[in-house]
Amino acid sequence: METTPPPGAPALSGRVPTGRVPSRRPVALFALAAAAVLATAGCSAGVADPGGNETGNETGSESGQEAGADAEAGGHGSVEGAQQVGEPQVKIASVDAAGAVGLHDLLTGESTELDPVGKPQALASGGRYLFVTTEAGLEVVDSGVWTWDHVDHFHYYRSDPRPVGAVAGEGESTVSTSSLPTAGSTGVFFQGSHEAVLLDNEALSEGAPEERFRIGLPAHRGLVAPVGAGALVTVPDASGTVAEVQYYDAEGSPVEGVSAACPAAEGTITTRVGVVVGCLDGAVLATVDADGKPALEHVPYPEGTEAPPATAFANRKGRPTVAALAGEGEAQRGVWLLDTRERVWELLPAPEPLVKVAAVDDADTHVVALGASGRLHVLTAGPGEEAPAVVGSTEALAAAPDGGALTADTPGLDLVVDQQRAYVNDPASGVVHEIAYNGEARLARTLETPVGADFFTEVGR
Repeated sequence: METTPPPGAPALSGRVPTGRVPSRRPVALFALAAAAVLATAGCSAGVADPGGNETGNETGSESGQEAGADAEAGGHGSVEGAQQVGEPQVKIASVDAAGAVGLHDLLTGESTELDPVGKPQALASGGRYLFVTTEAGLEVVDSGVWTWDHVDHFHYYRSDPRPVGAVAGEGESTVSTSSLPTAGSTGVFFQGSHEAVLLDNEALSEGAPEERFRIGLPAHRGLVAPVGAGALVTVPDASGTVAEVQYYDAEGSPVEGVSAACPAAEGTITTRVGVVVGCLDGAVLATVDADGKPALEHVPYPEGTEAPPATAFANRKGRPTVAALAGEGEAQRGVWLLDTRERVWELLPAPEPLVKVAAVDDADTHVVALGASGRLHVLTAGPGEEAPAVVGSTEALAAAPDGGALTADTPGLDLVVDQQRAYVNDPASGVVHEIAYNGEARLARTLETPVGADFFTEVGR
Protein backbone atom coordinates (compact mmCIF):
# COMPACT_ATOMS: atom_id res chain seq x y z
CA MET A 1 0.00 0.00 0.00
CA GLU A 2 1.36 3.38 -0.93
CA THR A 3 1.56 6.43 1.25
CA THR A 4 1.28 10.20 1.37
CA PRO A 5 3.35 13.06 2.89
CA PRO A 6 2.68 16.01 5.19
CA PRO A 7 3.09 19.72 4.86
CA GLY A 8 6.10 21.15 6.52
CA ALA A 9 6.95 17.81 8.12
CA PRO A 10 10.57 16.71 7.90
CA ALA A 11 11.42 13.03 7.86
CA LEU A 12 13.70 12.79 10.87
CA SER A 13 14.88 9.91 12.96
CA GLY A 14 16.45 9.39 16.36
CA ARG A 15 15.26 10.84 19.67
CA VAL A 16 17.03 13.98 20.77
CA PRO A 17 17.92 14.63 24.42
CA THR A 18 15.76 17.42 25.76
CA GLY A 19 17.04 19.70 28.47
CA ARG A 20 15.13 21.74 31.00
CA VAL A 21 14.16 25.27 30.11
CA PRO A 22 14.10 28.39 32.26
CA SER A 23 10.87 29.93 33.48
CA ARG A 24 9.06 32.39 31.23
CA ARG A 25 10.08 35.90 32.21
CA PRO A 26 11.63 38.90 30.39
CA VAL A 27 15.11 38.15 29.10
CA ALA A 28 18.16 40.26 29.96
CA LEU A 29 19.31 42.64 27.25
CA PHE A 30 22.62 40.90 26.71
CA ALA A 31 20.84 37.57 26.19
CA LEU A 32 18.48 39.12 23.68
CA ALA A 33 21.37 40.64 21.81
CA ALA A 34 23.19 37.32 21.68
CA ALA A 35 20.07 35.55 20.43
CA ALA A 36 19.58 38.17 17.76
CA VAL A 37 23.13 37.68 16.55
CA LEU A 38 22.56 33.94 16.29
CA ALA A 39 19.27 34.41 14.48
CA THR A 40 20.74 36.75 11.87
CA ALA A 41 24.22 35.36 11.51
CA GLY A 42 23.08 32.80 8.97
CA CYS A 43 21.64 29.32 8.89
CA SER A 44 24.98 27.61 9.40
CA ALA A 45 24.65 28.31 13.12
CA GLY A 46 21.96 26.22 14.80
CA VAL A 47 19.81 28.00 17.37
CA ALA A 48 18.56 25.72 20.13
CA ASP A 49 14.95 24.63 20.03
CA PRO A 50 13.10 26.77 22.60
CA GLY A 51 11.98 23.49 24.10
CA GLY A 52 15.54 22.73 25.11
CA ASN A 53 16.25 20.40 22.19
CA GLU A 54 19.48 20.83 20.32
CA THR A 55 17.80 20.24 17.02
CA GLY A 56 21.03 20.78 15.17
CA ASN A 57 22.00 17.28 16.33
CA GLU A 58 18.79 15.74 15.09
CA THR A 59 19.55 15.53 11.41
CA GLY A 60 21.95 16.95 8.90
CA SER A 61 19.42 17.34 6.11
CA GLU A 62 15.91 18.54 5.49
CA SER A 63 13.06 16.54 4.11
CA GLY A 64 11.93 17.26 0.58
CA GLN A 65 8.91 19.03 1.98
CA GLU A 66 10.93 21.36 4.20
CA ALA A 67 13.44 22.02 1.47
CA GLY A 68 10.64 22.86 -0.96
CA ALA A 69 9.05 25.19 1.55
CA ASP A 70 12.38 26.96 2.06
CA ALA A 71 12.68 27.60 -1.64
CA GLU A 72 9.09 28.82 -1.71
CA ALA A 73 9.57 31.34 1.11
CA GLY A 74 13.19 32.39 0.80
CA GLY A 75 14.45 29.78 3.23
CA HIS A 76 13.67 31.50 6.52
CA GLY A 77 9.94 32.20 6.75
CA SER A 78 10.34 35.98 6.44
CA VAL A 79 7.77 38.17 4.69
CA GLU A 80 7.88 41.81 3.64
CA GLY A 81 7.35 44.15 6.58
CA ALA A 82 8.15 41.55 9.25
CA GLN A 83 10.91 41.97 11.84
CA GLN A 84 13.14 39.06 12.80
CA VAL A 85 13.73 38.86 16.57
CA GLY A 86 15.79 36.78 18.94
CA GLU A 87 13.09 34.88 20.86
CA PRO A 88 9.58 33.49 20.30
CA GLN A 89 6.90 36.20 20.38
CA VAL A 90 4.37 34.10 22.26
CA LYS A 91 0.93 35.54 22.90
CA ILE A 92 -2.49 34.33 23.99
CA ALA A 93 -5.14 35.00 21.35
CA SER A 94 -8.72 35.08 22.59
CA VAL A 95 -12.13 35.41 20.96
CA ASP A 96 -15.23 36.11 23.02
CA ALA A 97 -18.75 34.86 22.35
CA ALA A 98 -19.65 37.99 20.36
CA GLY A 99 -16.58 37.81 18.09
CA ALA A 100 -14.28 40.36 19.75
CA VAL A 101 -10.62 39.38 19.22
CA GLY A 102 -7.64 40.15 21.47
CA LEU A 103 -3.94 39.39 21.94
CA HIS A 104 -2.12 39.19 25.29
CA ASP A 105 1.69 39.25 25.18
CA LEU A 106 3.09 36.58 27.53
CA LEU A 107 6.48 38.30 27.72
CA THR A 108 5.47 41.94 28.31
CA GLY A 109 1.94 41.61 29.66
CA GLU A 110 0.62 44.07 27.05
CA SER A 111 -2.84 43.51 25.57
CA THR A 112 -4.30 44.56 22.21
CA GLU A 113 -7.79 44.33 20.73
CA LEU A 114 -8.10 43.52 17.02
CA ASP A 115 -10.89 43.88 14.48
CA PRO A 116 -13.83 41.62 15.44
CA VAL A 117 -15.07 38.56 13.59
CA GLY A 118 -18.55 37.07 13.37
CA LYS A 119 -20.05 35.12 16.25
CA PRO A 120 -17.58 32.24 16.71
CA GLN A 121 -18.51 28.58 16.60
CA ALA A 122 -14.98 27.14 16.76
CA LEU A 123 -11.33 28.25 16.71
CA ALA A 124 -8.30 26.48 15.24
CA SER A 125 -4.68 27.59 14.87
CA GLY A 126 -1.29 26.30 13.82
CA GLY A 127 0.57 28.93 15.83
CA ARG A 128 0.12 32.08 13.71
CA TYR A 129 -3.32 32.42 12.13
CA LEU A 130 -6.67 32.24 13.90
CA PHE A 131 -9.16 30.21 11.87
CA VAL A 132 -12.57 31.12 13.29
CA THR A 133 -15.70 29.30 12.14
CA THR A 134 -18.58 31.77 11.82
CA GLU A 135 -21.78 32.11 9.79
CA ALA A 136 -19.63 33.65 7.03
CA GLY A 137 -17.67 30.39 6.73
CA LEU A 138 -14.09 30.48 8.00
CA GLU A 139 -12.72 33.89 9.01
CA VAL A 140 -8.93 34.19 9.16
CA VAL A 141 -6.96 36.56 11.42
CA ASP A 142 -3.18 36.96 11.25
CA SER A 143 -1.76 37.32 14.79
CA GLY A 144 1.44 38.84 13.36
CA VAL A 145 3.79 36.53 15.30
CA TRP A 146 5.28 33.22 14.21
CA THR A 147 8.19 30.79 14.37
CA TRP A 148 9.90 29.29 11.33
CA ASP A 149 11.14 25.74 11.98
CA HIS A 150 14.29 25.33 9.87
CA VAL A 151 14.82 21.77 11.16
CA ASP A 152 18.20 22.38 12.82
CA HIS A 153 17.35 25.85 14.18
CA PHE A 154 14.53 28.39 14.41
CA HIS A 155 13.71 31.92 13.23
CA TYR A 156 11.24 34.19 15.06
CA TYR A 157 9.19 36.99 13.50
CA ARG A 158 6.71 39.69 14.37
CA SER A 159 4.61 42.04 12.27
CA ASP A 160 1.34 43.90 12.61
CA PRO A 161 -1.72 41.70 13.28
CA ARG A 162 -4.51 42.04 10.73
CA PRO A 163 -7.67 40.42 9.36
CA VAL A 164 -7.00 38.21 6.33
CA GLY A 165 -10.53 37.60 5.10
CA ALA A 166 -13.12 34.85 4.94
CA VAL A 167 -13.27 31.51 3.14
CA ALA A 168 -16.82 30.73 2.04
CA GLY A 169 -18.36 27.44 3.13
CA GLU A 170 -21.28 25.96 5.03
CA GLY A 171 -21.45 24.27 8.41
CA GLU A 172 -18.68 23.27 10.78
CA SER A 173 -15.19 23.68 9.35
CA THR A 174 -12.46 21.15 10.15
CA VAL A 175 -9.08 22.88 9.85
CA SER A 176 -5.74 21.07 9.42
CA THR A 177 -2.59 23.17 9.66
CA SER A 178 1.02 22.57 8.63
CA SER A 179 4.18 23.48 10.53
CA LEU A 180 5.31 26.40 8.33
CA PRO A 181 3.09 29.52 8.41
CA THR A 182 4.54 31.25 5.33
CA ALA A 183 4.82 28.20 3.05
CA GLY A 184 2.89 25.05 2.33
CA SER A 185 -0.87 24.89 2.85
CA THR A 186 -3.78 24.77 5.28
CA GLY A 187 -6.58 22.26 4.76
CA VAL A 188 -10.27 23.05 5.38
CA PHE A 189 -13.25 20.72 5.12
CA PHE A 190 -16.71 22.28 5.34
CA GLN A 191 -18.97 19.65 6.89
CA GLY A 192 -22.18 21.36 5.71
CA SER A 193 -21.32 21.88 2.04
CA HIS A 194 -18.95 18.86 1.90
CA GLU A 195 -16.18 20.85 0.24
CA ALA A 196 -12.44 20.19 0.55
CA VAL A 197 -10.40 23.41 0.33
CA LEU A 198 -6.62 23.85 0.31
CA LEU A 199 -5.40 27.34 1.26
CA ASP A 200 -2.03 28.78 0.20
CA ASN A 201 -0.03 29.74 3.32
CA GLU A 202 2.20 32.16 1.43
CA ALA A 203 -0.90 34.04 0.28
CA LEU A 204 -2.24 34.03 3.87
CA SER A 205 1.03 35.62 5.01
CA GLU A 206 0.46 38.37 2.42
CA GLY A 207 -3.08 39.00 3.63
CA ALA A 208 -5.20 36.99 1.17
CA PRO A 209 -7.14 33.70 1.73
CA GLU A 210 -6.14 32.23 -1.64
CA GLU A 211 -7.40 28.74 -2.53
CA ARG A 212 -5.14 26.22 -4.24
CA PHE A 213 -8.12 23.96 -4.84
CA ARG A 214 -11.75 23.44 -3.87
CA ILE A 215 -13.34 20.03 -4.40
CA GLY A 216 -17.00 19.12 -3.95
CA LEU A 217 -17.44 15.64 -2.45
CA PRO A 218 -20.27 13.27 -1.50
CA ALA A 219 -21.77 13.89 1.94
CA HIS A 220 -19.53 12.61 4.75
CA ARG A 221 -17.60 13.85 7.78
CA GLY A 222 -14.26 14.61 6.16
CA LEU A 223 -10.89 16.27 6.48
CA VAL A 224 -8.14 17.76 4.33
CA ALA A 225 -4.59 17.16 5.61
CA PRO A 226 -1.88 19.22 3.85
CA VAL A 227 0.99 17.03 2.64
CA GLY A 228 3.89 18.27 0.55
CA ALA A 229 2.54 20.32 -2.36
CA GLY A 230 -0.95 18.80 -2.06
CA ALA A 231 -3.14 17.16 0.56
CA LEU A 232 -4.77 13.96 1.75
CA VAL A 233 -8.55 14.09 1.36
CA THR A 234 -11.04 11.65 2.84
CA VAL A 235 -13.04 9.44 0.44
CA PRO A 236 -16.42 8.01 1.56
CA ASP A 237 -18.02 4.74 0.57
CA ALA A 238 -21.62 4.41 -0.68
CA SER A 239 -22.97 4.72 2.87
CA GLY A 240 -21.16 8.03 3.50
CA THR A 241 -18.57 6.46 5.82
CA VAL A 242 -14.93 7.31 5.16
CA ALA A 243 -13.14 4.30 3.70
CA GLU A 244 -9.79 5.73 2.59
CA VAL A 245 -7.65 8.81 2.14
CA GLN A 246 -6.55 9.92 -1.33
CA TYR A 247 -3.67 12.25 -2.18
CA TYR A 248 -4.55 15.26 -4.35
CA ASP A 249 -1.93 17.47 -5.99
CA ALA A 250 -1.87 21.27 -5.68
CA GLU A 251 -4.25 21.61 -8.65
CA GLY A 252 -6.86 19.41 -6.99
CA SER A 253 -6.31 16.29 -9.10
CA PRO A 254 -6.10 12.85 -7.45
CA VAL A 255 -2.67 11.26 -7.81
CA GLU A 256 -2.97 7.66 -8.97
CA GLY A 257 -1.51 5.07 -6.62
CA VAL A 258 -1.17 7.42 -3.64
CA SER A 259 -4.03 6.38 -1.38
CA ALA A 260 -4.48 4.27 1.74
CA ALA A 261 -7.31 2.49 3.51
CA CYS A 262 -8.38 4.48 6.56
CA PRO A 263 -11.82 3.41 7.82
CA ALA A 264 -13.75 6.10 9.73
CA ALA A 265 -10.88 8.57 9.36
CA GLU A 266 -11.01 11.36 11.95
CA GLY A 267 -8.37 13.67 13.41
CA THR A 268 -5.08 14.80 11.93
CA ILE A 269 -1.88 16.48 13.09
CA THR A 270 1.52 17.41 11.63
CA THR A 271 4.63 16.22 13.46
CA ARG A 272 8.34 16.55 12.72
CA VAL A 273 8.16 13.13 11.06
CA GLY A 274 5.01 13.45 8.97
CA VAL A 275 1.26 13.93 8.95
CA VAL A 276 -0.96 11.65 11.03
CA VAL A 277 -4.56 10.79 10.12
CA GLY A 278 -6.51 8.76 12.67
CA CYS A 279 -8.30 5.61 11.49
CA LEU A 280 -10.56 3.04 13.14
CA ASP A 281 -7.70 0.50 13.04
CA GLY A 282 -4.75 2.82 13.79
CA ALA A 283 -3.39 5.69 11.74
CA VAL A 284 -2.03 6.60 8.34
CA LEU A 285 1.37 8.33 8.50
CA ALA A 286 2.21 10.44 5.46
CA THR A 287 5.81 11.40 4.72
CA VAL A 288 7.69 12.91 1.77
CA ASP A 289 11.08 12.02 0.36
CA ALA A 290 13.83 14.42 -0.72
CA ASP A 291 12.18 14.80 -4.13
CA GLY A 292 8.83 15.74 -2.60
CA LYS A 293 7.20 12.40 -3.42
CA PRO A 294 4.55 11.38 -0.87
CA ALA A 295 4.38 7.98 0.80
CA LEU A 296 1.66 6.55 3.08
CA GLU A 297 2.04 3.84 5.68
CA HIS A 298 -0.36 2.23 8.11
CA VAL A 299 0.49 2.24 11.83
CA PRO A 300 -1.88 -0.31 13.42
CA TYR A 301 -3.02 -0.36 17.02
CA PRO A 302 -1.38 -3.05 19.19
CA GLU A 303 -2.80 -6.52 18.59
CA GLY A 304 -5.83 -7.27 20.73
CA THR A 305 -6.61 -3.61 21.43
CA GLU A 306 -10.18 -3.02 22.56
CA ALA A 307 -9.86 0.67 23.48
CA PRO A 308 -11.73 3.22 21.34
CA PRO A 309 -9.68 4.80 18.54
CA ALA A 310 -7.96 8.18 18.69
CA THR A 311 -9.99 10.88 16.92
CA ALA A 312 -8.26 14.14 17.96
CA PHE A 313 -4.51 14.62 18.43
CA ALA A 314 -2.46 17.23 20.29
CA ASN A 315 1.19 17.80 21.17
CA ARG A 316 3.86 20.42 21.62
CA LYS A 317 4.00 21.84 18.14
CA GLY A 318 6.09 19.77 15.73
CA ARG A 319 7.24 17.10 18.20
CA PRO A 320 7.16 13.47 17.00
CA THR A 321 4.90 12.05 19.73
CA VAL A 322 1.20 12.95 19.85
CA ALA A 323 -1.52 12.22 22.40
CA ALA A 324 -5.24 11.51 22.04
CA LEU A 325 -8.11 10.38 24.22
CA ALA A 326 -9.01 6.71 23.96
CA GLY A 327 -12.74 7.31 23.95
CA GLU A 328 -14.93 9.74 25.86
CA GLY A 329 -17.08 9.58 28.97
CA GLU A 330 -17.84 6.14 30.36
CA ALA A 331 -16.34 4.50 27.26
CA GLN A 332 -12.93 6.09 27.84
CA ARG A 333 -10.03 3.68 28.34
CA GLY A 334 -7.19 6.14 28.91
CA VAL A 335 -4.76 8.04 26.69
CA TRP A 336 -3.25 6.99 23.38
CA LEU A 337 0.34 8.03 22.64
CA LEU A 338 1.66 7.64 19.09
CA ASP A 339 5.41 7.89 18.52
CA THR A 340 5.66 8.75 14.83
CA ARG A 341 9.40 8.09 14.74
CA GLU A 342 9.10 4.57 16.08
CA ARG A 343 5.64 3.95 14.54
CA VAL A 344 4.40 2.67 17.93
CA TRP A 345 1.17 3.20 19.88
CA GLU A 346 1.01 3.11 23.68
CA LEU A 347 -2.13 3.12 25.83
CA LEU A 348 -1.85 4.86 29.20
CA PRO A 349 -4.36 4.70 32.05
CA ALA A 350 -5.95 7.98 33.13
CA PRO A 351 -6.17 9.38 36.68
CA GLU A 352 -9.83 10.37 36.06
CA PRO A 353 -12.13 10.75 33.05
CA LEU A 354 -10.29 13.17 30.75
CA VAL A 355 -11.56 15.75 28.25
CA LYS A 356 -8.29 17.13 26.77
CA VAL A 357 -4.77 15.74 26.51
CA ALA A 358 -1.47 16.84 24.91
CA ALA A 359 1.97 15.22 24.64
CA VAL A 360 4.89 17.48 25.56
CA ASP A 361 7.41 14.93 24.24
CA ASP A 362 10.34 16.20 26.33
CA ALA A 363 13.10 14.32 28.12
CA ASP A 364 10.72 13.51 30.99
CA THR A 365 7.98 12.33 28.60
CA HIS A 366 5.43 14.69 30.13
CA VAL A 367 1.79 14.36 29.14
CA VAL A 368 -0.62 17.10 30.23
CA ALA A 369 -4.29 16.20 30.66
CA LEU A 370 -7.45 18.05 31.69
CA GLY A 371 -10.01 16.07 33.66
CA ALA A 372 -13.79 16.35 33.57
CA SER A 373 -13.45 17.76 37.09
CA GLY A 374 -11.55 20.77 35.72
CA ARG A 375 -8.29 19.64 37.34
CA LEU A 376 -5.14 19.58 35.24
CA HIS A 377 -2.86 16.54 35.62
CA VAL A 378 0.80 16.20 34.68
CA LEU A 379 1.88 12.64 33.86
CA THR A 380 5.16 11.06 32.84
CA ALA A 381 5.14 8.05 30.54
CA GLY A 382 8.68 6.70 30.32
CA PRO A 383 9.58 3.68 28.17
CA GLY A 384 8.80 0.40 29.87
CA GLU A 385 6.66 1.89 32.62
CA GLU A 386 3.52 -0.12 33.27
CA ALA A 387 1.58 3.00 34.16
CA PRO A 388 2.32 6.70 33.93
CA ALA A 389 3.43 8.45 37.09
CA VAL A 390 1.21 11.34 38.16
CA VAL A 391 3.67 14.17 38.75
CA GLY A 392 1.00 16.41 40.16
CA SER A 393 -2.53 17.75 39.83
CA THR A 394 -4.00 21.22 40.25
CA GLU A 395 -7.22 22.25 41.89
CA ALA A 396 -10.18 22.68 39.55
CA LEU A 397 -9.28 25.36 37.00
CA ALA A 398 -12.16 25.15 34.53
CA ALA A 399 -15.89 24.53 34.54
CA ALA A 400 -18.57 24.24 31.90
CA PRO A 401 -20.61 27.43 31.34
CA ASP A 402 -23.68 25.68 32.81
CA GLY A 403 -21.74 24.69 35.92
CA GLY A 404 -21.71 20.99 35.04
CA ALA A 405 -18.81 18.66 34.34
CA LEU A 406 -16.53 19.37 31.40
CA THR A 407 -16.68 17.21 28.29
CA ALA A 408 -14.49 16.96 25.19
CA ASP A 409 -17.23 18.91 23.39
CA THR A 410 -17.54 21.80 25.87
CA PRO A 411 -17.69 24.83 23.52
CA GLY A 412 -14.43 26.76 23.32
CA LEU A 413 -12.54 24.61 25.83
CA ASP A 414 -8.91 24.00 24.85
CA LEU A 415 -5.54 22.92 26.20
CA VAL A 416 -2.26 24.09 24.63
CA VAL A 417 1.29 23.14 25.64
CA ASP A 418 4.56 24.77 24.68
CA GLN A 419 8.15 24.20 25.76
CA GLN A 420 7.66 25.81 29.16
CA ARG A 421 4.00 25.99 30.10
CA ALA A 422 0.53 24.61 29.55
CA TYR A 423 -2.51 26.83 29.01
CA VAL A 424 -6.17 26.06 29.59
CA ASN A 425 -9.17 28.36 29.46
CA ASP A 426 -12.11 28.41 31.81
CA PRO A 427 -15.27 28.80 29.70
CA ALA A 428 -17.26 29.71 32.82
CA SER A 429 -15.14 32.76 33.75
CA GLY A 430 -13.43 33.62 30.45
CA VAL A 431 -9.86 33.57 31.84
CA VAL A 432 -6.80 31.57 30.79
CA HIS A 433 -4.64 29.69 33.30
CA GLU A 434 -0.89 29.18 32.85
CA ILE A 435 0.47 25.99 34.43
CA ALA A 436 4.08 25.00 35.07
CA TYR A 437 4.35 21.29 34.22
CA ASN A 438 8.08 20.56 34.41
CA GLY A 439 8.26 18.18 37.37
CA GLU A 440 5.15 19.68 38.95
CA ALA A 441 1.59 20.83 38.33
CA ARG A 442 1.62 24.42 39.55
CA LEU A 443 -0.68 27.29 38.66
CA ALA A 444 1.85 29.92 37.57
CA ARG A 445 -0.62 32.72 36.85
CA THR A 446 -4.15 33.47 35.71
CA LEU A 447 -4.35 35.72 32.65
CA GLU A 448 -7.13 38.22 32.11
CA THR A 449 -7.13 38.59 28.36
CA PRO A 450 -8.33 41.81 26.64
CA VAL A 451 -11.53 40.03 25.58
CA GLY A 452 -13.12 37.03 27.28
CA ALA A 453 -11.42 33.76 26.40
CA ASP A 454 -14.55 31.90 25.31
CA PHE A 455 -12.18 30.56 22.64
CA PHE A 456 -8.40 30.82 22.84
CA THR A 457 -5.06 29.59 21.54
CA GLU A 458 -1.37 30.38 21.85
CA VAL A 459 0.30 32.10 18.88
CA GLY A 460 3.94 32.81 18.07
CA ARG A 461 4.80 29.10 18.33
